[in-house]
Amino acid sequence: MSERIEAEPPAEGGAGAAEEAPLPLADGDAAGAPVVLLHGVGLDRTVWAEVQERLAGRRTAALDLPGHGAQPPLTAPATLGDLAEDVLRRMPEGRVHLVGFSLGALVAQWIAARHPDRVLSLACVSAVCSRTPEEAEAVRGRLETARADFGTSMERAVDRWFPGDVPGNRERRDRTREVLLANDVESYLHAYAVFASGDREVAPELHRIAAPVLAITGELDPGSTPEMTDRLADSIEGARRRVVPGVRHMLPVEAPDALAEELTELINAAEGVRHD
Repeated sequence: MSERIEAEPPAEGGAGAAEEAPLPLADGDAAGAPVVLLHGVGLDRTVWAEVQERLAGRRTAALDLPGHGAQPPLTAPATLGDLAEDVLRRMPEGRVHLVGFSLGALVAQWIAARHPDRVLSLACVSAVCSRTPEEAEAVRGRLETARADFGTSMERAVDRWFPGDVPGNRERRDRTREVLLANDVESYLHAYAVFASGDREVAPELHRIAAPVLAITGELDPGSTPEMTDRLADSIEGARRRVVPGVRHMLPVEAPDALAEELTELINAAEGVRHD
């Protein structure tokens, strides 16, 4: 069975201020390098629960991004590099399989480009890339809505991710809404500002990524579109691209089986595991 690596208690201070020791690995017989999972903006590490259950035989560490979950709120504007360096200090020691979802994918790309010695493989799940002017304007609009009316903004996010007429979405909507509304509003706005501009910050770095890369999104994702996945894969030599049919943004929740299967294929390839 899979082994989960529990995160350490939160550090004091905001992004760039925390000086945590690297996350220790628990003893066990789980195979291979650990899998580090980074969630999206406004969410927390629990979004990975179903994927972790499916990564049998793997050590997994789902980390809260700075300003999210058990981490201290962000109290000042931050950059993508600030978030990434904070995460890097809390990752397990040595090389890892790094998996990022949405904002977490931007953080993971930054780490893979700047610290290639730490990344054995990289999976970018529902990732944005090189937004068009229209796409950039749309995300800036969502940021302004959150500033003006946080509750309405969160409800619109839930509507985008989980349409009410899809079976099983009521429970997903309720669970996700609870996590979103638990955010410190100022902290969320600082994090969302990073998400809104992070694709431009990391774009010049993408060519430096040397690890095997998977770029995967949902066919129906209105924000991290299949076209963005194509742009991302075209920016990183040798990257694999996958589009999951009939799925919107929340791949870790909507399609954990398909996502875990793709992650396992990537990880096995990176570790040279053969299945004859």
